[in-house]
Amino acid sequence: MPKPVETMQLSDPYNITYKGIYAVADRKNEHVEIMERSSCYGGSAWALYHYSKSPLVIKCRAVGDMMRYLVRTGSIPLDLKSSVAAAGIESVIVNGDEIEITYSGLGGGGVGATTCRAYASGVLRCRLSESGGGKKASGTIVVPKRERVLVGIDNTDSKEVGATWTLAHNIASVVDAPERKYISHTLVQLYPVPDKTQNCVATVLEFACTECQKKGLLEDIREGLEKYSVSNETGMVAMSDFNAEELMEYSRLCRSKMITKELAIKTAKENNVEICIGGKGMIGALAALPWFSRNEEAVMI
Repeated sequence: MPKPVETMQLSDPYNITYKGIYAVADRKNEHVEIMERSSCYGGSAWALYHYSKSPLVIKCRAVGDMMRYLVRTGSIPLDLKSSVAAAGIESVIVNGDEIEITYSGLGGGGVGATTCRAYASGVLRCRLSESGGGKKASGTIVVPKRERVLVGIDNTDSKEVGATWTLAHNIASVVDAPERKYISHTLVQLYPVPDKTQNCVATVLEFACTECQKKGLLEDIREGLEKYSVSNETGMVAMSDFNAEELMEYSRLCRSKMITKELAIKTAKENNVEICIGGKGMIGALAALPWFSRNEEAVMI
Protein backbone atom coordinates (compact mmCIF):
# COMPACT_ATOMS: atom_id res chain seq x y z
CA MET A 1 0.00 0.00 0.00
CA PRO A 2 1.27 3.51 -0.80
CA LYS A 3 1.95 5.84 2.12
CA PRO A 4 -0.73 8.45 2.85
CA VAL A 5 0.15 11.86 1.49
CA GLU A 6 0.16 13.38 4.96
CA THR A 7 3.07 11.12 5.98
CA MET A 8 5.16 11.93 2.90
CA GLN A 9 8.57 13.43 3.67
CA LEU A 10 10.63 15.02 0.88
CA SER A 11 14.05 16.13 2.07
CA ASP A 12 14.52 18.50 -0.89
CA PRO A 13 11.28 18.74 -2.88
CA TYR A 14 12.55 21.20 -5.48
CA ASN A 15 15.83 19.59 -6.43
CA ILE A 16 16.72 16.59 -8.61
CA THR A 17 20.47 16.06 -8.55
CA TYR A 18 22.13 14.79 -11.72
CA LYS A 19 23.85 11.44 -11.20
CA GLY A 20 27.11 12.72 -12.66
CA ILE A 21 28.61 15.46 -14.83
CA TYR A 22 31.85 14.92 -16.76
CA ALA A 23 33.71 16.90 -19.42
CA VAL A 24 36.41 16.01 -21.95
CA ALA A 25 38.46 18.58 -23.86
CA ASP A 26 40.28 18.38 -27.16
CA ARG A 27 44.04 18.83 -27.32
CA LYS A 28 43.82 22.53 -28.12
CA ASN A 29 41.15 23.24 -25.47
CA GLU A 30 38.96 24.65 -28.23
CA HIS A 31 36.12 22.16 -27.83
CA VAL A 32 34.62 20.38 -24.86
CA GLU A 33 32.02 17.65 -24.63
CA ILE A 34 29.90 17.94 -21.50
CA MET A 35 28.22 14.68 -20.46
CA GLU A 36 25.42 14.80 -17.91
CA ARG A 37 23.95 11.58 -16.51
CA SER A 38 20.30 12.30 -15.84
CA SER A 39 18.19 11.39 -12.82
CA CYS A 40 14.99 12.60 -14.52
CA TYR A 41 14.83 12.19 -18.29
CA GLY A 42 11.87 14.57 -18.65
CA GLY A 43 13.75 17.49 -17.15
CA SER A 44 16.94 16.66 -19.03
CA ALA A 45 15.07 16.41 -22.35
CA TRP A 46 13.61 19.87 -21.72
CA ALA A 47 17.12 21.17 -21.06
CA LEU A 48 18.48 19.46 -24.17
CA TYR A 49 15.98 21.32 -26.34
CA HIS A 50 16.58 24.74 -24.79
CA TYR A 51 20.36 24.35 -24.44
CA SER A 52 20.63 23.50 -28.13
CA LYS A 53 19.94 27.19 -28.83
CA SER A 54 22.94 28.41 -26.83
CA PRO A 55 25.56 30.05 -29.12
CA LEU A 56 28.35 27.92 -27.67
CA VAL A 57 26.55 24.63 -28.35
CA ILE A 58 27.53 22.91 -31.60
CA LYS A 59 25.57 19.70 -31.13
CA CYS A 60 23.57 18.01 -28.41
CA ARG A 61 21.94 14.58 -28.11
CA ALA A 62 20.64 12.05 -25.63
CA VAL A 63 22.33 8.64 -25.44
CA GLY A 64 20.36 6.56 -22.97
CA ASP A 65 20.31 8.57 -19.73
CA MET A 66 23.34 10.63 -20.80
CA MET A 67 22.83 14.15 -22.18
CA ARG A 68 25.83 15.07 -24.34
CA TYR A 69 26.71 18.64 -25.34
CA LEU A 70 29.51 19.39 -27.81
CA VAL A 71 30.48 23.02 -27.21
CA ARG A 72 33.01 25.65 -28.17
CA THR A 73 35.01 27.08 -25.29
CA GLY A 74 34.41 30.71 -24.45
CA SER A 75 31.77 32.92 -22.88
CA ILE A 76 28.66 34.38 -24.55
CA PRO A 77 25.86 35.97 -22.45
CA LEU A 78 22.47 34.40 -23.12
CA ASP A 79 19.33 36.24 -24.20
CA LEU A 80 16.89 34.11 -22.21
CA LYS A 81 13.25 34.06 -23.28
CA SER A 82 10.49 32.38 -21.34
CA SER A 83 9.22 29.14 -22.94
CA VAL A 84 11.30 29.66 -26.10
CA ALA A 85 14.95 29.81 -24.99
CA ALA A 86 14.54 29.58 -21.23
CA ALA A 87 17.91 28.09 -20.25
CA GLY A 88 21.36 27.44 -21.64
CA ILE A 89 25.11 27.14 -21.34
CA GLU A 90 26.66 30.58 -21.00
CA SER A 91 30.36 29.86 -20.51
CA VAL A 92 32.85 26.99 -20.82
CA ILE A 93 36.40 27.80 -19.75
CA VAL A 94 39.38 25.42 -19.50
CA ASN A 95 41.70 26.37 -16.64
CA GLY A 96 44.66 24.00 -16.43
CA ASP A 97 43.33 20.63 -15.33
CA GLU A 98 39.82 21.96 -14.61
CA ILE A 99 36.83 23.04 -16.69
CA GLU A 100 34.44 25.74 -15.49
CA ILE A 101 30.89 25.61 -16.87
CA THR A 102 28.26 28.30 -16.31
CA TYR A 103 24.55 27.60 -16.87
CA SER A 104 21.66 30.04 -16.60
CA GLY A 105 17.90 29.76 -16.79
CA LEU A 106 14.50 31.17 -15.95
CA GLY A 107 12.16 29.66 -13.35
CA GLY A 108 12.47 25.89 -13.32
CA GLY A 109 15.27 26.21 -15.85
CA GLY A 110 17.15 28.21 -13.24
CA VAL A 111 16.74 25.39 -10.73
CA GLY A 112 18.27 23.03 -13.29
CA ALA A 113 21.08 25.51 -13.89
CA THR A 114 21.93 25.69 -10.20
CA THR A 115 21.09 23.12 -7.51
CA CYS A 116 20.31 20.19 -9.83
CA ARG A 117 23.81 20.27 -11.32
CA ALA A 118 25.88 21.67 -8.48
CA TYR A 119 25.81 18.55 -6.32
CA ALA A 120 26.24 15.92 -9.01
CA SER A 121 28.99 13.34 -8.82
CA GLY A 122 32.08 14.64 -10.61
CA VAL A 123 31.60 18.28 -9.57
CA LEU A 124 34.53 19.69 -7.57
CA ARG A 125 32.92 22.97 -6.45
CA CYS A 126 30.23 25.44 -7.46
CA ARG A 127 28.92 29.00 -7.27
CA LEU A 128 25.15 29.47 -7.29
CA SER A 129 22.59 32.26 -7.33
CA GLU A 130 19.11 31.94 -5.85
CA SER A 131 16.72 30.04 -8.09
CA GLY A 132 13.11 28.95 -8.38
CA GLY A 133 9.81 30.70 -8.81
CA GLY A 134 10.06 33.42 -11.45
CA LYS A 135 13.73 34.19 -10.89
CA LYS A 136 16.54 34.28 -13.44
CA ALA A 137 19.34 32.18 -12.00
CA SER A 138 22.84 31.08 -12.86
CA GLY A 139 25.22 28.44 -11.59
CA THR A 140 28.87 27.70 -12.22
CA ILE A 141 30.33 24.27 -11.66
CA VAL A 142 33.96 23.21 -11.82
CA VAL A 143 34.78 19.68 -12.99
CA PRO A 144 38.08 17.91 -13.72
CA LYS A 145 39.37 18.18 -17.27
CA ARG A 146 39.24 14.65 -18.68
CA GLU A 147 40.49 12.87 -21.78
CA ARG A 148 38.46 10.37 -23.76
CA VAL A 149 39.81 6.81 -23.79
CA LEU A 150 38.27 4.39 -26.29
CA VAL A 151 38.67 0.63 -25.97
CA GLY A 152 37.71 -1.69 -28.83
CA ILE A 153 37.09 -5.37 -28.04
CA ASP A 154 36.18 -8.32 -30.24
CA ASN A 155 36.22 -12.11 -30.32
CA THR A 156 36.02 -13.13 -26.66
CA ASP A 157 33.38 -15.84 -27.14
CA SER A 158 33.08 -19.22 -28.82
CA LYS A 159 30.34 -21.08 -30.66
CA GLU A 160 29.52 -22.83 -27.38
CA VAL A 161 29.52 -19.99 -24.84
CA GLY A 162 29.77 -16.24 -24.31
CA ALA A 163 29.00 -12.88 -25.90
CA THR A 164 31.62 -10.17 -26.31
CA TRP A 165 29.27 -7.27 -25.59
CA THR A 166 28.21 -8.67 -22.20
CA LEU A 167 31.75 -9.41 -21.06
CA ALA A 168 32.94 -5.96 -22.19
CA HIS A 169 30.17 -4.21 -20.26
CA ASN A 170 30.66 -6.25 -17.11
CA ILE A 171 34.41 -5.59 -17.06
CA ALA A 172 33.84 -1.87 -17.74
CA SER A 173 31.37 -1.69 -14.85
CA VAL A 174 33.91 -3.21 -12.46
CA VAL A 175 36.80 -0.92 -13.48
CA ASP A 176 34.59 2.19 -13.40
CA ALA A 177 35.85 4.75 -10.84
CA PRO A 178 35.59 8.52 -10.25
CA GLU A 179 38.90 9.13 -12.03
CA ARG A 180 38.02 6.89 -15.01
CA LYS A 181 34.30 7.06 -15.61
CA TYR A 182 32.63 4.47 -17.80
CA ILE A 183 30.60 6.63 -20.18
CA SER A 184 29.23 4.48 -23.01
CA HIS A 185 29.07 1.00 -24.55
CA THR A 186 28.36 0.55 -28.26
CA LEU A 187 27.83 -2.58 -30.35
CA VAL A 188 29.28 -2.28 -33.85
CA GLN A 189 28.13 -4.56 -36.65
CA LEU A 190 30.96 -5.90 -38.80
CA TYR A 191 31.02 -7.69 -42.14
CA PRO A 192 29.89 -11.30 -41.46
CA VAL A 193 33.13 -13.15 -42.19
CA PRO A 194 33.01 -16.97 -42.54
CA ASP A 195 34.83 -17.66 -39.24
CA LYS A 196 32.54 -15.45 -37.14
CA THR A 197 31.04 -16.87 -33.94
CA GLN A 198 27.50 -15.86 -34.94
CA ASN A 199 26.56 -12.18 -35.45
CA CYS A 200 30.04 -10.67 -36.05
CA VAL A 201 29.67 -7.72 -33.67
CA ALA A 202 32.48 -5.82 -31.93
CA THR A 203 32.21 -3.52 -28.91
CA VAL A 204 33.69 -0.10 -28.15
CA LEU A 205 33.84 1.20 -24.57
CA GLU A 206 34.19 4.90 -23.81
CA PHE A 207 35.80 6.25 -20.64
CA ALA A 208 36.42 9.82 -19.46
CA CYS A 209 39.70 9.82 -17.55
CA THR A 210 41.56 12.35 -15.48
CA GLU A 211 45.30 12.70 -16.04
CA CYS A 212 47.47 9.57 -15.76
CA GLN A 213 44.58 7.11 -15.51
CA LYS A 214 44.87 5.46 -18.93
CA LYS A 215 47.63 2.94 -18.20
CA GLY A 216 45.99 1.40 -15.14
CA LEU A 217 42.60 1.33 -16.86
CA LEU A 218 43.91 -0.60 -19.86
CA GLU A 219 45.84 -3.02 -17.67
CA ASP A 220 42.69 -3.80 -15.68
CA ILE A 221 40.53 -4.32 -18.78
CA ARG A 222 43.18 -6.52 -20.39
CA GLU A 223 43.44 -8.58 -17.20
CA GLY A 224 39.67 -9.09 -17.19
CA LEU A 225 39.64 -10.19 -20.82
CA GLU A 226 42.53 -12.59 -20.33
CA LYS A 227 40.75 -14.10 -17.34
CA TYR A 228 37.28 -14.53 -18.84
CA SER A 229 37.69 -14.75 -22.63
CA VAL A 230 37.03 -18.21 -24.08
CA SER A 231 38.67 -17.42 -27.43
CA ASN A 232 42.30 -17.67 -28.53
CA GLU A 233 41.76 -14.81 -30.99
CA THR A 234 40.62 -12.03 -28.65
CA GLY A 235 41.46 -8.53 -29.80
CA MET A 236 41.71 -5.36 -27.68
CA VAL A 237 42.86 -1.96 -28.90
CA ALA A 238 42.81 1.49 -27.30
CA MET A 239 43.31 5.13 -28.15
CA SER A 240 43.09 8.48 -26.37
CA ASP A 241 41.58 11.23 -28.49
CA PHE A 242 38.63 13.61 -28.65
CA ASN A 243 37.23 11.54 -31.53
CA ALA A 244 38.35 8.72 -33.78
CA GLU A 245 37.19 10.02 -37.15
CA GLU A 246 40.53 9.22 -38.78
CA LEU A 247 39.63 5.53 -38.41
CA MET A 248 36.24 5.80 -40.12
CA GLU A 249 37.52 4.91 -43.60
CA TYR A 250 39.12 1.74 -42.24
CA SER A 251 35.98 0.96 -40.24
CA ARG A 252 33.66 1.30 -43.23
CA LEU A 253 35.96 -1.03 -45.16
CA CYS A 254 35.84 -3.57 -42.34
CA ARG A 255 32.06 -3.29 -42.22
CA SER A 256 31.73 -3.94 -45.96
CA LYS A 257 34.17 -6.79 -46.70
CA MET A 258 36.86 -9.09 -45.29
CA ILE A 259 40.18 -7.41 -44.58
CA THR A 260 43.53 -8.70 -43.38
CA LYS A 261 45.09 -8.50 -39.94
CA GLU A 262 48.13 -6.92 -41.58
CA LEU A 263 46.02 -3.96 -42.70
CA ALA A 264 44.58 -3.63 -39.20
CA ILE A 265 48.07 -3.57 -37.63
CA LYS A 266 49.29 -1.00 -40.18
CA THR A 267 46.23 1.21 -39.59
CA ALA A 268 46.62 1.01 -35.81
CA LYS A 269 50.26 2.07 -35.98
CA GLU A 270 49.51 4.97 -38.35
CA ASN A 271 46.85 6.30 -35.98
CA ASN A 272 48.60 5.85 -32.62
CA VAL A 273 46.25 3.08 -31.54
CA GLU A 274 47.64 0.75 -28.90
CA ILE A 275 47.23 -2.98 -29.59
CA CYS A 276 46.65 -4.42 -26.11
CA ILE A 277 45.68 -7.97 -27.15
CA GLY A 278 46.69 -8.94 -30.67
CA GLY A 279 44.43 -11.82 -31.68
CA LYS A 280 42.47 -11.74 -34.93
CA GLY A 281 39.70 -9.95 -33.07
CA MET A 282 41.80 -6.77 -33.21
CA ILE A 283 40.57 -6.30 -36.80
CA GLY A 284 37.01 -5.69 -35.60
CA ALA A 285 38.06 -4.06 -32.34
CA LEU A 286 39.86 -1.36 -34.32
CA ALA A 287 36.86 -0.88 -36.61
CA ALA A 288 34.61 -0.29 -33.59
CA LEU A 289 36.48 2.75 -32.22
CA PRO A 290 34.99 5.59 -34.32
CA TRP A 291 31.42 4.51 -33.52
CA PHE A 292 31.53 5.20 -29.78
CA SER A 293 28.16 6.43 -28.48
CA ARG A 294 26.62 6.25 -31.99
CA ASN A 295 24.54 3.24 -31.05
CA GLU A 296 21.73 3.42 -33.58
CA GLU A 297 24.06 3.83 -36.56
CA ALA A 298 26.63 1.31 -35.40
CA VAL A 299 24.29 -1.68 -35.35
CA MET A 300 23.45 -1.36 -39.06
CA ILE A 301 25.67 -3.23 -41.50
